[in-house]
Amino acid sequence: STSAFPSQKPKSELVRTSLRLLTSSAYRLQSECKKTLGVESCPTTDIQLVTQQVIQCAYDIAKAAKQLVTITTKENNN
Repeated sequence: STSAFPSQKPKSELVRTSLRLLTSSAYRLQSECKKTLGVESCPTTDIQLVTQQVIQCAYDIAKAAKQLVTITTKENNN
């Protein structure tokens, strides 16, 4: 999860938290998207629920990315 900062370890716990959220949300998004591909073979899949999960994952990714931008901008200006 520290590959976004190859030259240094993230100093801030907030950065680590944001990176964890970003990583876990990306894995969840990938998993939810795979479910949509299996809808034809698995008619019991609730496409509306899966769609809501995809939207939530995308929101979490955007939130984590915004946190990282905010945090790193502040750290770089110090």
